[in-house]
Amino acid sequence: MSLGMTVVITLLAALLPVWSLAAQGATAWNGPGIAAHRSGEAAATAGVQAVATVGFTVSDMDRSIEFYTRVLDFEKVSDDEVLGPAYEELNGVFGARLRVVRLRLGDEYLQLTEYLTPRGRPVPLDSRSNDRWFQHVAIIVCDMDRAYSRLRRFKVQHASTAPQLLPATIPQAAGIRAFYFKDPDGHPLEVLQFPRDKGDSKWHQPGDRLFLGIDHTAIVVRSTRASLAFYRDVLGFRVAGESTNHGTEQEHLNNVQGARLHITGLRASRGPGIEFLEYLAPTDGRAYPPDARPNDLVHWQTTVLVPDAEAAAAAVRQGRFRLLSPRPVELPDTTLGFMEGVLVRDPDGHVVQLAKP
Repeated sequence: MSLGMTVVITLLAALLPVWSLAAQGATAWNGPGIAAHRSGEAAATAGVQAVATVGFTVSDMDRSIEFYTRVLDFEKVSDDEVLGPAYEELNGVFGARLRVVRLRLGDEYLQLTEYLTPRGRPVPLDSRSNDRWFQHVAIIVCDMDRAYSRLRRFKVQHASTAPQLLPATIPQAAGIRAFYFKDPDGHPLEVLQFPRDKGDSKWHQPGDRLFLGIDHTAIVVRSTRASLAFYRDVLGFRVAGESTNHGTEQEHLNNVQGARLHITGLRASRGPGIEFLEYLAPTDGRAYPPDARPNDLVHWQTTVLVPDAEAAAAAVRQGRFRLLSPRPVELPDTTLGFMEGVLVRDPDGHVVQLAKP
């Protein structure tokens, strides 16, 4: 064998494990953020401190305030209008004039935004629970029967067939009662009751309130692995639990025939959690609209507090994820609850607002 042929064979042998690993990765996920994690490079993290608010865009703020305060017992704590170059740059929407309302339920906050200008598009009428623009908040109740009766009295739009009791065949979720419904703009919401052996202890404290607070926001993801590369490895969330849910109860909760989900819960040190819903079946959920903008009603954003917005944005860029804002933006005041922020998209298009208080 010639010396040249020996060198070629040696190089091929050295490269084979790398190609094999790349092929395995391509089967599961070809998106951003995986390469640096796979190669063992030291990755920067945003150092997420807390989930401050979960919010979304609404078409009629007065109608939404009426719904959330009257039907679900939220309390309005602020109501402001903002405009100017900083808000245009933060949201990537020229000419934006926003009405922003913060609502509180228990210890958690919901932030509603109405674009007075320019108006956006409605939520697609044929949205399904396995489409990847799906996001909801899970509102904890002390009594599912009373909560469902209240929702029926106000004639809310069903998303689930009826409240579902998850069975013992799903150990991590057994005994949970849950129901999906929609707000006036079509945003999905969930009411959820934990059994005594599940959920945070604060959801089991005695009291006379029916609606207690927000436990988490749930998002549909294509790949748990890819989403962990963003939320865990770049932002700094920790994994709090996993479950595989299936069966007729889960199907009727999501209103998706044959639904089988891998669910992963993540937490920061404070605030609601973030929950991944990966549909193992069916796999025909549609992708997040690539041309969606924050003034469209499909837009949700989860605001997380970070110690340094510039460093957080740099970590997102290093992970090869996408910024929606061109750069971290310094705001003229603290009307939105922070002084500097940047919007970024996760691997599926869901928006996270990284905010420095």
